[in-house]
Amino acid sequence: MHYYIITGASRGLGKALAETLLQQPDTQVIGVSRHATIEHARYRHQPLDLSDMLAVQNNLHKVFPPLPDAASITLINNAGVLGDIGYIGELPNEHFEFVFDVNLIAPAMLMNTFLSTYASLTVSRTILNISSGAAQRAVDGWAAYSASKAALDALSRTVQKEQDLRGTGVRIRSLSPGVLDTAMQEHIRSADIANFSEAEQFTDLKQSRNLVAPDKAASLIIQWLQQPMTSNEPVVLRMRDLH
Repeated sequence: MHYYIITGASRGLGKALAETLLQQPDTQVIGVSRHATIEHARYRHQPLDLSDMLAVQNNLHKVFPPLPDAASITLINNAGVLGDIGYIGELPNEHFEFVFDVNLIAPAMLMNTFLSTYASLTVSRTILNISSGAAQRAVDGWAAYSASKAALDALSRTVQKEQDLRGTGVRIRSLSPGVLDTAMQEHIRSADIANFSEAEQFTDLKQSRNLVAPDKAASLIIQWLQQPMTSNEPVVLRMRDLH
């Protein structure tokens, strides 16, 4: 059985990834999110609020059960939040804790537990972190989001180096999926231009139908994940690198 553990599986890209994978035989998905929106014989919902650090610490063992029949195990850290759109100095301090907990701290804890739980296995093991193009450039109003995703990229590079030095064969990647037609985009389009200078550009993307459907992105990501890894593949990727 090929196991996929996906955070944020209740909607958007996470749900599209889960539903696409469940179309394949010998595949089981463990969806980690607050709400269950998928019903399938090979889908197991693990309720968890990734912004609640105490709940994350107390329930990680449920996310990563023993998998004696596994042919491969993949963790996809997909859950992410943009948080309030606004400038530094004009936001409540709680905003930064919320965004960094969901986008960085929880994924780091999930990676750590995944690697320790399945360390004795020799089957194919992969961790895919869903990052953002905002990790590589300054986007006004998105400081916490951009910084947390940049840190996720750095975390991915470091963990891959560690796994290479240990000779485990574990594959770690951080992928920016591009601009998808999700609820996050609706949140972005509702922003005041005074807090986000690119607001009109994102509205234009929707109106011109230049947003990518989550199921289309999911199909491409899964096809790439299930191909043999190339020797020169970078740890941090964009969708164009998958072709």
